[in-house]
Amino acid sequence: MVVAAVVVAAAGTPKPRIAITAGDPAGIGPEIATAAAADPRVIAVCEPVVYAPPDPRRFPPGVLSGEAGRAAYDTIVRAVEDARQQRVGGIATAPVNKEAFHLAGLPWRGHTDLLAHLTGAPHVAMMFDSAAIRVVLATVHIPLADVPRALTQPMLEATIDLTARELPRYGVAHPRIAVAGLNPHAGEHGLFGHEEESAIAPAIAACRARGINVTGPFSGDTVFLRAHRGEFDVVVACYHDQGLIPVKLLAFGEAVNVTLGLPIVRTSVDHGTAFDIAGKGVANPESMIAAVLLAARLARSG
Repeated sequence: MVVAAVVVAAAGTPKPRIAITAGDPAGIGPEIATAAAADPRVIAVCEPVVYAPPDPRRFPPGVLSGEAGRAAYDTIVRAVEDARQQRVGGIATAPVNKEAFHLAGLPWRGHTDLLAHLTGAPHVAMMFDSAAIRVVLATVHIPLADVPRALTQPMLEATIDLTARELPRYGVAHPRIAVAGLNPHAGEHGLFGHEEESAIAPAIAACRARGINVTGPFSGDTVFLRAHRGEFDVVVACYHDQGLIPVKLLAFGEAVNVTLGLPIVRTSVDHGTAFDIAGKGVANPESMIAAVLLAARLARSG
């Protein structure tokens, strides 16, 4: 992990400098980034620095465009480079629009794979952290039809290993990890699908043999409730919506999106660009504030 760049507050307390990227300039990102940077809770624990396009006014609110996608990309690149050079202790990112990235000719589907590319990280995972529930996604922005092929034993082992290695930084010294099944009733011993028997269960067994406290696969219709009630510290979900539905049901606006496996600190919001309310001054910055606060805490912990 990169050693946090720090500044000294008036009271003499070291505080990390945290980059806040404005995301897609046509979305709510600039608004929530500015609000987070001015929030007293943020200022108390870090020096926030907003990274935004040079002239954000040239992007009409709510208008999808490749130009906005390219501007968001350029902003992220600057922030990541500053984090890698230790000029900032971490980055908290406002949302980007995946279609705008596509219109800009960019091959990445969002922050997670772009950040892995920019930092050379060999394996990363998206985790949503909240007081109500933690969820790690085994696969992210791929079509649902492609998920079964993507859930290989080596990939799942790498995701479980990464989760077990990273969770202590979030105050969970000995994480209890549950893995959700892909199929109804976790396949019912092959009756409703074979991915549990061919990939998921073998990955769990291999990780358990290495001393990781991981169990499953459990039926996706109950495992998140069990985690919410305290039986598990984190659930590894097989695909995007399987993991995000319980997160957004239990903690929307409070959860923080974290990229595990990067050599830099990166946190983000739990929502999208919200083009429908962009420029109206009504966007809720609480998830952005939570992301900056967590980035500051992780930067201080090293």
